[in-house]
Amino acid sequence: MSGQFHKDTFDRIPAEKRERVIATAVREFANRGFDNANINTIAEQAGISVGSMYKYFDSKESLFLTAIHYGIQTLDAVLSDVLASTDGLLEKAERIVRMIQKHSREQRDLIRLYNEITSESNSELVRKISREMEEVSSNAYSRLISEAQTRGEVRRDLDPHLYAYFIDSLFMSMQFSYACEYYQERFRIYVGEDIFERDEWVVRQFIGFLKAALT
Repeated sequence: MSGQFHKDTFDRIPAEKRERVIATAVREFANRGFDNANINTIAEQAGISVGSMYKYFDSKESLFLTAIHYGIQTLDAVLSDVLASTDGLLEKAERIVRMIQKHSREQRDLIRLYNEITSESNSELVRKISREMEEVSSNAYSRLISEAQTRGEVRRDLDPHLYAYFIDSLFMSMQFSYACEYYQERFRIYVGEDIFERDEWVVRQFIGFLKAALT
């Protein structure tokens, strides 16, 4: 997935209005899935006409892809900031874990939409979405591990790409655990009913796990 999926007219409306349309679309797609989501409902809840919606997007699919692209850009900005720092691997990983805890609560609908995508039955739509979405984190974490190996922080016998996959899988599960009802309940079952009140403990345990695995 690359490029622009909305019409140029969408870029010309006020930023607050664009953000409202995206947030409403994310919520609708997260709650109902792509097939059951209704572009008329999104327009009504965003406070615009259906006609205006089609001035901004060719179809429900283009709106969906625009909403996903917004999430990808948000993730890319956060990871780029982390990677640009001079911190070591474990310090950067800690920043990402704390970001996940905060972002998953503040952007719950976006994380739930990401979870919805992982079970999406529309293979063509998934193909359009998955490569760019996953390449952002794949490239970031592979680079993170490779640089740590160069500095002698991480064992050199580890394959950066495979371990990037392992780490991203942990991060993805954590995102869902703070935002999606099924995963929230699963988190409570494994660790305790008060787990969402123990953020600092989770951070320390997570970083301890990574340290044992990587060094």
